[in-house]
Amino acid sequence: MTTGQAAYSWAAVLAQEAEPAAAKSLWQYIRSGGPIGMVIILLSVVAVALVVLHLIRVRRERMLPEALVLELDRLLQANDVKGATEACRSEVNDSFLARVIGSALERCSRSPFGFLELRSALEEAGQRETDRLYRSTDGIGLIAALGPMLGLLGTVVGMIGAFGTIGDSEASARSQQLAGYMAIALVTTAEGLLVAIPCTAAFTIFRRRIDRLVGEAGEVVELLASRLETTGERPAERGGEGRAPARPAPAPRPAEAGKGARAT
Repeated sequence: MTTGQAAYSWAAVLAQEAEPAAAKSLWQYIRSGGPIGMVIILLSVVAVALVVLHLIRVRRERMLPEALVLELDRLLQANDVKGATEACRSEVNDSFLARVIGSALERCSRSPFGFLELRSALEEAGQRETDRLYRSTDGIGLIAALGPMLGLLGTVVGMIGAFGTIGDSEASARSQQLAGYMAIALVTTAEGLLVAIPCTAAFTIFRRRIDRLVGEAGEVVELLASRLETTGERPAERGGEGRAPARPAPAPRPAEAGKGARAT
């Protein structure tokens, strides 16, 4: 056999081996990742669901409904604190703004200091609701961290199986088992990275988005709080509680004190 014929025969063998690999479907590649690859695929489905859920819930229209802003502005300008509280309690108006304003108004109505602690009540309620929004992204961040770890686990499992195959199997079956374990190692690594990279990006983008929306909500809450403060609503209007004490009589001046001493 000449050199040209040998080269042609080797090319034919390589073409025959490469043809089934090129004909592999996406599902076959996914299956070659084994159980660890299936877990990563399941996490990717959960990540997509969490992203869609976050995009639906965390929106300006859901956090700051225009109708609720106008209604609270009208009620607080009219000094109708009870009506504003009931509007915030309504399930129809359930939102970031309603929970912050409603919680602050209820706390002030129960406090002996009344609306003197309105600012601190708004800050605490706002921080609590902001933490709640941040927790909605924790699942995406967790999947972003677990993806590479599971991919690394698949790599380790595949390498262990590959090295075990080299020592234990016969020459005829060794290549097939070695290829299977190497597929587990490489496919799981690729799947882990394909899940982790978008999740990391989504986690960062959503955190910045929450910061921007909370900043807009803070401006609206500040405006509504100023409406309430300008009405002069104080605890004294709620049955006389917390009225300011009467001012003491001014002390007599030295000249008046001297006149009184001479008169005696």
